[in-house]
Amino acid sequence: MKELEYPFDAAYLLAHKRQVKKALLASRASFLDKKIAVLGGSTTAGIVQMLELFLLNEGIRPSFYESGYGQYYEDAVFSNEMLRQFQPDMVYIHTTSRNVTRYPLLSDDASAIDAMLDSEFSRFYSMWDILAKTYGCPVIQNNFEMPYYRLLGNKDASDIHGAVNYLTRLNLKFYEYAQTHTDFFICDINYLSADYGLREWSDPFYWHMYKYAMHVNAMPYFAFGVSKIIKSVYGKNKKGFVLDLDQTLWGGVIGEDGAENIHIGPEDAEGAAYLEFQNYVKAHKQLGAVLTIASKNEEANARAGLAHPDGGLRPDDFAVIKANWEPKDRSVAAIAAELHVLPESLVFIDDNPAERHLVATQLAGVPAPEIGAVHQYISTIDRNGYFEATYLSQDDLRRAEMYRDNAKREALQASFADYGEYLDSLDMRAQVRPFEPMYMARIAQLTNKSNQFNLTTRRYTQAQIGQISKDGRYITLYGRLEDCFGDNGVVSVVIGRLEGAACHIQLWLMSCRVLKRGMEYAMMDALVHSCQKRGVTELVGYYIPTEKNGMVKDFYEQLGYRFLSGQDGGTVWKFEITNEYIDKHTHMQVKEQDL
Repeated sequence: MKELEYPFDAAYLLAHKRQVKKALLASRASFLDKKIAVLGGSTTAGIVQMLELFLLNEGIRPSFYESGYGQYYEDAVFSNEMLRQFQPDMVYIHTTSRNVTRYPLLSDDASAIDAMLDSEFSRFYSMWDILAKTYGCPVIQNNFEMPYYRLLGNKDASDIHGAVNYLTRLNLKFYEYAQTHTDFFICDINYLSADYGLREWSDPFYWHMYKYAMHVNAMPYFAFGVSKIIKSVYGKNKKGFVLDLDQTLWGGVIGEDGAENIHIGPEDAEGAAYLEFQNYVKAHKQLGAVLTIASKNEEANARAGLAHPDGGLRPDDFAVIKANWEPKDRSVAAIAAELHVLPESLVFIDDNPAERHLVATQLAGVPAPEIGAVHQYISTIDRNGYFEATYLSQDDLRRAEMYRDNAKREALQASFADYGEYLDSLDMRAQVRPFEPMYMARIAQLTNKSNQFNLTTRRYTQAQIGQISKDGRYITLYGRLEDCFGDNGVVSVVIGRLEGAACHIQLWLMSCRVLKRGMEYAMMDALVHSCQKRGVTELVGYYIPTEKNGMVKDFYEQLGYRFLSGQDGGTVWKFEITNEYIDKHTHMQVKEQDL
């Protein structure tokens, strides 16, 4: 919904929250339902109302538990039957610098201040530790925004007695904890308040009147920031950019002006702004974001512009370049198809409002932000948080390279008349193993991301994946796939729960990057072999339909399972495991280990 994209009208959202919520609930048939406990050190009702809107816009339907005013510590540390019954999927601790009750005095020596700091941190550490043990779910914790006033003026930042110095040191302790604990995330209220404007953000009127730790008008901006962490944890991040060229990556129209006359580079203000934007876009490759082009241009002109010596981007930075005269929505759809991703996983960046409108209306869910003038491009895209980093696996960091390799595979496929010969030419090598610590983050990430090839769409946190991997009642498998173009990383996951002589398949998913490559057969073979070693004689498979996984509706039938029952579009299937089982995989070498 456009009203919930940055830059949004905070006053409008606060005044029309009920109407916006109603429209969001009517906008889609299904949501990902999540229970979120909000433990607050101040009044949180307004934040929760705004947070609900932003999460609904991401396809997440939240239900909330809210602690009593200022009861964040008590709810976390002491027995709380209501919270236990709620069984949160995520805990968010909304504390601010208003909740730090002790600050150094000018008479305190360094050791006393160190002891005070350790005591304050230990309160939070104990909360996080108890929450992790009790609920085993992700925790989001605010850091601390800077104080409303500085007793020592500028020296408040450098002197150990200053409140600014004290809060900075406390924040650093929070960051060190986050660096060593998975499923723990910092909401950077310190940055958000500075970006908004600390003086207005911390208006004391709202604290003394309503016990709001921030200005009412700042609540939508803050809730937006929290929602970006939550949507990232639950696999709602975008995967890449589709970028226009003229007036977007450079100034001018290359077809009319020529490559030598476009505005790019440090020589003038306009060119410098475009160069900064190109460098900003290119930096996203470090996160694994894939870069593509959709431009109404001749391809030779497009490549000439991207090869400009003063530019920050080059043609080989892009996995796909669509330079043609097709409508932009068709180009975006074609790019998504080549990358084997859903169009909604790509962000469309174009200076032309008509093109943005076309793509947004014809391709549901594709964000096409109103980027403004070139000097506003970065702040607009950055504040929208399309690529919020929560979990960063090695596969994430290599994703852009993987998508570029996929484009090479597509080009190779076009040269073969026989699809089997094409698969043989890829020289595919698969490895299938039980879950292991090195890949826990990637496996959890896949369960929250994969939608098209996901038979049950169950979602797991990294902590839950770790627990399942140690539980003898489960069979766990992950699959990696390499070929002549490169390593695709971990691309498939299976979880089966053992009940007597049967293995009930609770999760079976595969990354869209390797669709139609035969990896599902390798996973089936490994699952059967693992069951045979345990004396398990039958597999029970479940298909639960969603808006996006229709492609696997008949998956079990194709693998030789027998239909058992069906209800509400979902189906249950059974496969008898015999000693005569013949491996199903072809066109690849498969190495199974420790099954």
